[in-house]
Amino acid sequence: MKIEAKDLNKKYKKEQALKNLTVTFEGTKIIGLLGKNGAGKTTFMRLLAGHFQQTKGELTVNNKVPFNHYPTTKNICLIQENYNFYEKFKIDDVLKISSAFYPNWNQKEADHLLDIFKLKRKSKINTLSKGMLSAVGIIVGLASHCPITIFDEPYIGLDASFRSNFYDLLLASYQDDPRLIILSTHLIDEVSQLFEEVAILHEGELLLHETTEDLVNKHDIISGTKQEVELFLKDKNVIHKSEILGKMTAVVYNEPKEEQTNLHYSKASLQDLFVYLTKEEVAKH
Repeated sequence: MKIEAKDLNKKYKKEQALKNLTVTFEGTKIIGLLGKNGAGKTTFMRLLAGHFQQTKGELTVNNKVPFNHYPTTKNICLIQENYNFYEKFKIDDVLKISSAFYPNWNQKEADHLLDIFKLKRKSKINTLSKGMLSAVGIIVGLASHCPITIFDEPYIGLDASFRSNFYDLLLASYQDDPRLIILSTHLIDEVSQLFEEVAILHEGELLLHETTEDLVNKHDIISGTKQEVELFLKDKNVIHKSEILGKMTAVVYNEPKEEQTNLHYSKASLQDLFVYLTKEEVAKH
């Protein structure tokens, strides 16, 4: 599968949700779609799922426009944070409708997941807790086996144990049936090991799109005295720096490693890099 966005814009009245977004996702992999609240992630995912049209620009899935095109959207499953299912439906109704909509639906897997999450088929959607609702969404997303499966903060209300179950189930499902999975999350440290690629949106624009390995390897954390670090940072591509009690810590991007005994070098986690990269003063690269 191939997703292509070219100069994609979406405006809601006076709010510009996406600004000239150009990005390509393709192949079978798990991609982390990251960004602060309001960065445009959910808008982009809903455009992909064909929920509405962009204001301008292009968005295609395998060279087809997803909006109002069932031959394309039947291969895309979007599980949102909220409002996935009609509240008067029973869980069984949701599964039956999903099995009719998604051609690759795996009922045996759906039944197994119901047992794992301890859900009853006859329970009504409007009686479920937030965690149970999230579990229903996870079941539909995994059992759909859509070539493009998108999860937007799918674990709201799930405790740490069930979130861990979800990550394990997601990876097992992907290994059994490789496909393009997009996962938007704020719990980056919990899932960073799943991502082959990471795309970060910031204020409606693409901040970066890299493999996870390159993203982490290209960033170094340098720490030492303020004077020593400031001297080292001259003419460097500095992403972030902070100072406390005469000590300075800085993050540099894609710079040759210059080992100095008076400086300490380390690698940032993906969570740390996300925080550094989305600060307002960030210089895009």
